[in-house]
Amino acid sequence: MVTSRSAATARPRTVVSRRRGPVLERAILDAALEQLSTVGWNGLTMEGVAAQAQTGKAAVYRRWPSKEDLVADALAAGLPPLDDAPDLGGVRDDLYELTRLVRDAMYSRPGWALRAVLHECDKSSSERFQALIMSGVIEPSSNLFGEVVRRGIRRGDVRSDAAGSFVFDVIPAVLMYRSKVRDSEWPDEEIAQLIDQVMVPMLRPSSD
Repeated sequence: MVTSRSAATARPRTVVSRRRGPVLERAILDAALEQLSTVGWNGLTMEGVAAQAQTGKAAVYRRWPSKEDLVADALAAGLPPLDDAPDLGGVRDDLYELTRLVRDAMYSRPGWALRAVLHECDKSSSERFQALIMSGVIEPSSNLFGEVVRRGIRRGDVRSDAAGSFVFDVIPAVLMYRSKVRDSEWPDEEIAQLIDQVMVPMLRPSSD
């Protein structure tokens, strides 16, 4: 006689692991970015983020007391890093590749979310997020453009008096203007035109 096993013993056991620490925090930050991309700043709630992250809202509030705090950390953690300037052997190619990296950061999911926040939130919160885009995108990119220019001076393909903050700010400033005022998403051909028609003539040694 074959004894049938009960349903309880026949059914495979499912082990649910409870997320904690950095794993849970990463899930919450990713959920905040997802909520920003779908419902925007005004539609984002701590409860909605908790549901997206499949956790309780108490877990969110323990770490971030306000929506502003949560979104600021989500954006800061999600923005692509701008750590290294390309070194391709010439200032033209270095500037072109670096500008593409900055463009990709601006149009990444966190970049889109950051611009949406700036358009929707009130003045006090907007100032906080403007500071974030300065520290996360504009200042690092200006520093890297400065590195490329100074490297070009050492190689001899950039004039010696070009290492100034206004020169380093030209590309980030034009990127911001064209994206905000002209609604450009900066395709590669426009980046090439900026480098070839503006930056290279401006930086070229006078003897050329």
